[in-house]
Amino acid sequence: MTHRRPSDGILLPISTDTDIVAARQQGRALAVRAGFTATELTLVATAISEVARNIVMHAGTGEMTMSIVEIDDRRGMRIVATDEGPGIDDIDRALEDGFTTGEGLGLGLPGARRLMDELTVTSAPGKGTTVVMHKWTRTDA
Repeated sequence: MTHRRPSDGILLPISTDTDIVAARQQGRALAVRAGFTATELTLVATAISEVARNIVMHAGTGEMTMSIVEIDDRRGMRIVATDEGPGIDDIDRALEDGFTTGEGLGLGLPGARRLMDELTVTSAPGKGTTVVMHKWTRTDA
């Protein structure tokens, strides 16, 4: 398992259950450095697990890049998951609870969307899938 650290974060290959666990652990550690609360750490780690599991189940192999980001007055994390799998025919449907093309419960992408502050999916049949997620630290109002 190769863990490279690009200039803006951590790059992890995803192809096995062990990689899912490693992504979850690395993401949680990065979220600690970003300043998330204990509850937010769990949300981030769970979203990472869901999306990484989708890579393993549907594409077989892919990668995740995780980084701390600061945009305007917000600080948080960006997680980008990419694969070259079969792609998603209907993204809107894939984001509905219970919709699955595999043997899962159909809660991965919709669950990750609820756990994170932002989630976008780019995909096309035969072209793979990219999921970009952001979670922002909370500031005192």
